[in-house]
Amino acid sequence: MTIIASRVIALALAFGCAGHAHAQVFPSKPITLVVGFAPGGPTDTVARIIADHMKTTLGQTVVVENVGGAAGTIAAARVARATPDGHTLNVGQWTSNVGGPAITPTPYDVLNDFEPVSLLTTSYLWILGRKSLPANNLQELIAWLKANPDKSSGAIVGSGSAAHVCFIDFQIKSGTRFALFPYKGGTPALQDLVGGQVDISCLEAAQTMQQFRAGMVKVFGVLANKRWAGAPDVPTLAEGGLPGHQIEFWHGLWAPKGTPKDVVAKLNAAVSAAFADPAVRKRFTDLGHAIPAQEQQSPQALFAHHKAELDRWWPLIKAAGIKAP
Repeated sequence: MTIIASRVIALALAFGCAGHAHAQVFPSKPITLVVGFAPGGPTDTVARIIADHMKTTLGQTVVVENVGGAAGTIAAARVARATPDGHTLNVGQWTSNVGGPAITPTPYDVLNDFEPVSLLTTSYLWILGRKSLPANNLQELIAWLKANPDKSSGAIVGSGSAAHVCFIDFQIKSGTRFALFPYKGGTPALQDLVGGQVDISCLEAAQTMQQFRAGMVKVFGVLANKRWAGAPDVPTLAEGGLPGHQIEFWHGLWAPKGTPKDVVAKLNAAVSAAFADPAVRKRFTDLGHAIPAQEQQSPQALFAHHKAELDRWWPLIKAAGIKAP
């Protein structure tokens, strides 16, 4: 081999190694967080707070893209088909990753066709009633519903949503019956509740706090294993006499299946850094969202939590015969 040939080969190898090293750099371009719900909603807000901090940690632009429809499953399908390089991610939640896939056929496996990155925040649901409702606590509400079977009404937000499953499980555990009326969003459901057009609803606590504090609606209990810090005077449903009825409205971050483990680890570290920032923690606290404990922020913890939720709720959803609209 000539000296010139040797140098050419050495130079080619050098460029090849440099190119390989460059290919391993992450992130190498802007990151997109795909959200399956409209701008301004709880999930969109969670995504934008996280994105705002991640861009500093990762040194790249992080944008939020809203792809609505089919209870968030259209957005998830887009991420499932994306290149598994960590630059396209899905911010989902209970409805999009538990309830929605139970009633909507999806071109992906909701548990196994994604790489879990991190559990995000959890917000609280509670059961509200119109101001003129005769009941003033949970036991009185259950008694009133039993005394008025099929004459009372409950507002739900979307088929298979947490608000819908909330009332299905409530009816089972309380032995009550009431008609369920679907709404396209929490705002119109709340408007009709305030206006007295429906009797009760199951909505996010933070979004309805103003109406509760103003005395425009009644609240009968929080669907959690502990009281919500935003309204510590409101008991849980278990404290009100209905144990076991709770739904955590949690959010999570996923990457496409096959995303390299080191990329997932870097994304997870960026989320943990956001949660460790006092300014981010305050923003979520002001919204009424709880930040997961450090041990709950790993990819493995998100997978385990997600699987447990599917195992718990899918049998109930399927037994209830809930169908996509």
